[in-house]
Amino acid sequence: MAQVEATTERVIAADAETVFDALADYKEVRGKVLPGHFSEYEVREGGDGEGTLVHWMLQATSKRVRDCLLEVTEPTDGQLVEKDRNSSMVTTWTVTPAGEGRSKAVVSTVWNGAGGIGGFFEKTFAPKGLGRIYDELLQNLATEVEK
Repeated sequence: MAQVEATTERVIAADAETVFDALADYKEVRGKVLPGHFSEYEVREGGDGEGTLVHWMLQATSKRVRDCLLEVTEPTDGQLVEKDRNSSMVTTWTVTPAGEGRSKAVVSTVWNGAGGIGGFFEKTFAPKGLGRIYDELLQNLATEVEK
């Protein structure tokens, strides 16, 4: 099983604290900025960063749906880590300043991929597909915080 990784980033016209606070707000903001690939969104514990437990279904392709139950931690300032209890998937969100009134949001997801030929296709195509999903999410986040 090879590790698969998908990373996407975007510069957003809002300060880093505003962007991070929006990302960490699972009660109000996160559900609004998720693209259509996500369904059954539910905050089960917490709702603001560290200590949040959130559930969603992620439909990566027409046939591939992941049932995600994510524990949220904040290991360092400007960083959220979502660990899926149902798989090896870990998503790290990092928000840093990028000049006056701007910030850079980076999202990186890693997981243990399948073996064999299925693993080859997963490692080849999954990062691109997940990258498109996260591009849309970051665009929605930018629209939300740049109001």
